[in-house]
Amino acid sequence: MTQRAVVIFSGGMDSFTVLNKAYRQGLELYALSFDYGQRHRKELDYARAVCQELGIAHKIVDISAINSLIGGSSLTDNMEVAEGHYAAENMKNTVVPNRNMILLSMAVGYAVSLNASQVFYGAHSGDHAIYPDCRPEFVHKMNDVCAIANYEPVEIACPYLDVSKTDILTDGLAMGLDYSKTWTCYNGREKACGKCGACNERLEAFAENGATDPLEYE
Repeated sequence: MTQRAVVIFSGGMDSFTVLNKAYRQGLELYALSFDYGQRHRKELDYARAVCQELGIAHKIVDISAINSLIGGSSLTDNMEVAEGHYAAENMKNTVVPNRNMILLSMAVGYAVSLNASQVFYGAHSGDHAIYPDCRPEFVHKMNDVCAIANYEPVEIACPYLDVSKTDILTDGLAMGLDYSKTWTCYNGREKACGKCGACNERLEAFAENGATDPLEYE
């Protein structure tokens, strides 16, 4: 019997690479995307198209009601998205409190219902400084919890936890992946802004790989 796995798939380049890496392992995949009220929910359209192309089961779950409890992020609130690199202090306004714990909890519950043994998640080392719920210690402790939270243990699989976005792109390009099928920009406009932290990091990854980003920028 083919092993099942859930992939948290935002539609961005990191989770796109993770999805394709898991797909090449021959796993029976179930992709899970979340509408948490993000201004760049355009990424969900990209996620849907990729799953349709690969024939992967895909659910988009509306959890935007959490914004009545959780605020203070430029990704969900009516405030400007900060420009610059992730290392800058002002990028902290893109943090959605406890987001990944919420998403992982739901994904693990979904995995248990499917008798899936893994949940794939695209955290990487470039996120560690700004996003507490992308740090290795968070992932390791979530793994400990998910081993005992249900009758069936579920592994949190983070294949790129200790490497950079540049390394993720290197791996994806080696797999022949087409990154025009991904959306990264925190501003959900027609073209990517090229100025927010997400765009900056994406463009740097392409430059460091000697490659050209296929997305159009303002």
